[in-house]
Amino acid sequence: MNTQDSDSLTQHALLVLWGQFAQSLGLVTALMQLPLAQKTYTHRPQTKVMEFLLAVLAGLPYLKDLSKAAHPLDEDTVVAHAWGQTGWADYSGVSRTLSALTSADVQRIQAVFSQVSRPFIDREVMLAMRQSGRLVFDLDLSGRPVSRRSTTYPEATFGHMDDGIQFGYQAAIVSLHSPTYGRICLSASHHPGNTHSSTLLPALIAAAEAQTGVRPWRRTDLLRQRLDALSLLQQSKQTLVDQQQVHLQRQQEKLQALAGRWQEQQTVLSHLPAAGPARQRARAQQCLDRLSVAQRRQEKVIATAQRGLGRHQHALQAVQAEHRVLSDRLAQFELDNAQLTTPVSAIIRVDAGFSTSENLALLIEAGYEVYTKPCSAQIISVLLRRLPADAIWTAVGADVEMTACEPGPVGDCPYALDIALGRVKVDERWEHIGLLHYGADPVASQLPEWFQSYNARQTIEAGIKEGKQVFQMHHLKVRTAPALEFQECCAAFAANFVRWAAHWLEQAPDPTAVSGMSIKTQVQVLAHTSALIVVGTDGYVAHFTAQSVLAGKTLTAPVVAVQCPLPFYTTRSFAPN
Repeated sequence: MNTQDSDSLTQHALLVLWGQFAQSLGLVTALMQLPLAQKTYTHRPQTKVMEFLLAVLAGLPYLKDLSKAAHPLDEDTVVAHAWGQTGWADYSGVSRTLSALTSADVQRIQAVFSQVSRPFIDREVMLAMRQSGRLVFDLDLSGRPVSRRSTTYPEATFGHMDDGIQFGYQAAIVSLHSPTYGRICLSASHHPGNTHSSTLLPALIAAAEAQTGVRPWRRTDLLRQRLDALSLLQQSKQTLVDQQQVHLQRQQEKLQALAGRWQEQQTVLSHLPAAGPARQRARAQQCLDRLSVAQRRQEKVIATAQRGLGRHQHALQAVQAEHRVLSDRLAQFELDNAQLTTPVSAIIRVDAGFSTSENLALLIEAGYEVYTKPCSAQIISVLLRRLPADAIWTAVGADVEMTACEPGPVGDCPYALDIALGRVKVDERWEHIGLLHYGADPVASQLPEWFQSYNARQTIEAGIKEGKQVFQMHHLKVRTAPALEFQECCAAFAANFVRWAAHWLEQAPDPTAVSGMSIKTQVQVLAHTSALIVVGTDGYVAHFTAQSVLAGKTLTAPVVAVQCPLPFYTTRSFAPN
């Protein structure tokens, strides 16, 4: 920063102030120190990576808007100086740099974002534990459709997005409920469009625990009971296989005996003189024919026995594979518990796409309290058939009623769940929904609270909407797999950064200029408004011009050190790999 006062006009006022905030966090220094194996011509590749982050922060729909917008960002030297740069590259140079990024480069950039985010996440973890005694995680998928005729997007496939089949990608999102900021996006990963949410759950749990540095106590007792039951099932399956093998062997021996008798009869027939009695030859031939029929019949019996053996062996292999998976899980969970000094209570809320039987079991065994919905309409149909005629329906919302069902397993989930059925009035008729829960909350006796607790996951849905409409994630600005992954992590970090910066600006001497403004307004309006920037020893002061929406107002960047709180009970060092 220039220590001598100077006056400069910018068309991107808030981006200038965000630059000072970024420098106070160490973000600029960390990004500029990234080892990117690309050549430098006029601008360093690190500068162009940072420029792309600014394009996301500014909510630019297209990469070319860096240079072709009404007020090109790449010509705004005031913003460049605020972010520690001498200037910005043309959008074509940014595109070339992003196209040359490798997966290792993106991982290093993600590590920088995680390092900068860590103090804020640690603080929100501590506040959440103090206020409510537990953390709340939300998981979801967000579609990233592209043109069906496009051939330049790598690994783009057809999949279910936005209540329809579209061509493109899926983004897997993990967010944490934040007492200060409402939500913090912990992770955003890029996947092909045909990826199903149920396959991503283990990775998303790992991401949530890695980013927060905390986790609940694993329920290894439940997992051991499940393994014990599986061992008994494995023994019974092995017994069936052994019995079927004995049966098959006996049938094969019968076929061998028939084949021997047939061969003997064939020898007898061949030794009968051609001019001998016709009756004798006819009886011999009849005997040979009966043996042939018996052999064919026995071959069918053997084929049936072989198919039965195959089914039993397949069932045994499935149980053995499940046993190996659960044994490995138990070993990992026992190690997790041995290394865990302070477990936390945590809730995970997921939609129906995540709640397969195996995923529900995994969440329960991993120690989480679970709020979700049944994964299929068939389950709801089964629950409706079991519902007594005199079931009591409780109003839980506008045109929504719920009734609690008997707790029990759902589908193939080995654990008993709290179950409720709901009915929503749509066009004068009722449509039924289901809710599932596992944990300590007495949800069955508090149906309105249960309904509200699950639907509070709308916070992540609002975050997904914000990503598309504010940070323009419905416009993919790059065309290589690493760069697409980079855009996802940029958008997730940008959503957090703007919230942290808004809280930082509230500490300014005159915060009324931006007080109460939404994230959308800050990104799409204040980041594109004009101001006269005074740069001095005390930092940046923005005097908004007559053409600005804040005409006549002044905003001073707060001279406040960003304090890094200690991790929650120092558990970060014990986060799983």
